[in-house]
Amino acid sequence: MIPELGLLSMGLALCLAIVQGSLPLAGAWRGNHRWMALAAPAAWGQFTFLSLAFACLAHAFLTNDFSVAYVARNANSALPWYYKFSAIWGAHEGSLLLWALMLAGWTCAVCLGSRQLPRTMLARVLAVMGMISVGFLLFLIATSNPFERLLPNVPVDGNDLNPLLQDFGLIVHPPMLYMGYVGFSVAFAFAIAALLEGKLDAAWARWSRPWTVLAWAFLGLGIALGSWWAYYELGWGSWWFWDPVENASFMPWLTGTALIHSLAATEKRGVFKSWTVLLAIATFSLSLLGTFLVRSGVLTSVHAFATDPARGVFILGFLLLVVGGSLGLFALRAPAVANPVGFGTWSRETLLLVNNLLLSVAAAMILLGTLYPLVLDALSGAKLSVGPPYFNALFIPLMALLMAATAVGVAARWKDTPVRWLAAMLGPVLAASLALALGAAALADSAPLAVAVVCLLATWIVLGGLRDIFDKTRHKGLITGLPALGRSYWGMQLAHLGFAACALGVVLNSVGSLERDLRMAPGDAVELGGYQFVFDGTAPHDGPNFVAERGTVRVLREGRQVGLLHPEKRVYHVQQATMTEAAISAGLTRDLFVALGEPLADGAWAVRVHIKPFVRWIWIGALLMALGGMVAAADRRYRARTVARAPQAADPTQVRA
Repeated sequence: MIPELGLLSMGLALCLAIVQGSLPLAGAWRGNHRWMALAAPAAWGQFTFLSLAFACLAHAFLTNDFSVAYVARNANSALPWYYKFSAIWGAHEGSLLLWALMLAGWTCAVCLGSRQLPRTMLARVLAVMGMISVGFLLFLIATSNPFERLLPNVPVDGNDLNPLLQDFGLIVHPPMLYMGYVGFSVAFAFAIAALLEGKLDAAWARWSRPWTVLAWAFLGLGIALGSWWAYYELGWGSWWFWDPVENASFMPWLTGTALIHSLAATEKRGVFKSWTVLLAIATFSLSLLGTFLVRSGVLTSVHAFATDPARGVFILGFLLLVVGGSLGLFALRAPAVANPVGFGTWSRETLLLVNNLLLSVAAAMILLGTLYPLVLDALSGAKLSVGPPYFNALFIPLMALLMAATAVGVAARWKDTPVRWLAAMLGPVLAASLALALGAAALADSAPLAVAVVCLLATWIVLGGLRDIFDKTRHKGLITGLPALGRSYWGMQLAHLGFAACALGVVLNSVGSLERDLRMAPGDAVELGGYQFVFDGTAPHDGPNFVAERGTVRVLREGRQVGLLHPEKRVYHVQQATMTEAAISAGLTRDLFVALGEPLADGAWAVRVHIKPFVRWIWIGALLMALGGMVAAADRRYRARTVARAPQAADPTQVRA
């Protein structure tokens, strides 16, 4: 009866979502406070019932209830308990239930964290989020029921979780990614609520900004965890493949990055209102598009869920409804987002506009490269693959321009900036960056030009940030001035530092990686990048639901052992799937990566050996960006009971962020 209780809980959650999405909106229109007051209780009730449904599904997995079809397809009695629990979101139906639960959780968080909002605004925000919940719960109940039974033909045991997913990465990566995806629904709800109210001002931007930054941080963290998971799990030694499903999560992160910068301009100066609304719509729409790509069956990917394409029709219809409805509302309310505020060429507004353009073009370029092969296949049947050469050729120059603009944008003032003052601020920074870049190029073993450019741009961002900190604290003194800058400012600096570190890691790893694929018998050794890898053979190893051949590779440098690696080749009992488990010796400046290929004659193996310089900097940079977002979202200004209007009439030389 527990699975039936879970299905009943989802149905009750749907009923409450319908109430949440309708009556408060009507109440805000008619000024009925009782109807508006229903939004928060309906949201809490929906969260309670979805939590109960999730708990019912977790019980089915942990007790091996193979009468539930979803459990039978994705679990096995020999599966460790922590993989049984994470298997809840390891396939289509459970991942949608997790999505719906997180959406309800974000809605409750808005109820708790937005008590300073006017009653009508909060009612509209919660109503929009309720409408989104209705769409997902209808999809979940009508097409993707995770509690469907196999009675009376109950299997003795389950088919087991996909061996590729039996990893710590499954426990942390999808929940973080979904937190970002779903979190952008809050920014979308604020934008739609502001359009419905016909009032897009500094207050609206300030209310929306912390939720947007927090969602952006979660999504960035989820993408970084996915990159790290693919790096060590797939055995290819790469951290990014421009896979269509990877692109699906990266596009809303790019537009979300533009959105948080646009919100800052709207809050401070009342500019870019149209940009901000459209970016909020685009970011959430791209999150929905990612759902469509992963769950529709149109993609073949190690990341995608192969499902009934009919489900994709439902999601595509929902996506068209959201995009079409929100853009139609924007067109109707366009006069309300008129932008009478002006600014000069060398102003922070101009640099933020450049930021928005570059990030939007980058997202559009990735969208084109991802969808064009699908559209071409649907229209003509022709098969076309768009790979890394296309994405790298267009994306890298855009990011280089973005890095060049970042330090200038931090130093520039609102409304206008004297060019001589800006040159005096950044001239020493440019000179120091050039000197460091030339030194790095002289030390580079390969691609000195690429190394020089990325070092120039990264140090330009870092030193530019330090120069701005010094400028903002020079009158108060460093000790007293630093705390006064605020968490939002420090979050920005952390995120920019992470951006620089990530860019350094990407380029230095790409141009400096070394790899060899070779045959190695016990006792054989190979020299690579100053390291000697000695293969000592393999030995059988038994896991909880697999058997493996575990290799032993000693790593020597100048005759001294610096690492002992144990790559594995696993065969999982139930699905008889063969998986490669790479062994990695991690370091701040390099990773030593060894993976076993296929067994050969006389105890020999095909072995892949990599040296990956600065690869950890990619994930360190991503973590710093996510941490910066969380620090910025915790700024006390966003919890103020009252919200000041943008300082539009202030002296342009004094208005500073």
